[in-house]
Amino acid sequence: QLQLVESGGGDVQPGGSLRLSCSASGATLDYYAIGWIRQAPGKEREGVACITSSGENTNYADSVKGRFTVSRSNANNTAYLEMNSMKPEDTGIYYCAADLFNRFPCEGYYSLYQTWGQGTQVTVSS
Repeated sequence: QLQLVESGGGDVQPGGSLRLSCSASGATLDYYAIGWIRQAPGKEREGVACITSSGENTNYADSVKGRFTVSRSNANNTAYLEMNSMKPEDTGIYYCAADLFNRFPCEGYYSLYQTWGQGTQVTVSS
């Protein structure tokens, strides 16, 4: 059974960078689309980015376009979210999730993803 674990969260100043990792175990990620979803305090979960199983297609929320990059290494069974030029509004818990149906575009489908990690906290503050 697929399990996901996020890592790489932490505290960063505005304008800084972080790289999140989503490591999979129990099954291969080869057939899964991967999404990154965040939840800010007092707000609903927001889909941030997704990448299809092959890595050919990616999609980003307007709020992170040009600043965040989603990627994956199926050989390492890991997906990544590179976050640059970070803003205080990027603060939240970041989750990775997997979709065996490999849906794309992913906008609107994040809630249907079958497997979720436990989340990693990201705080952007001066």
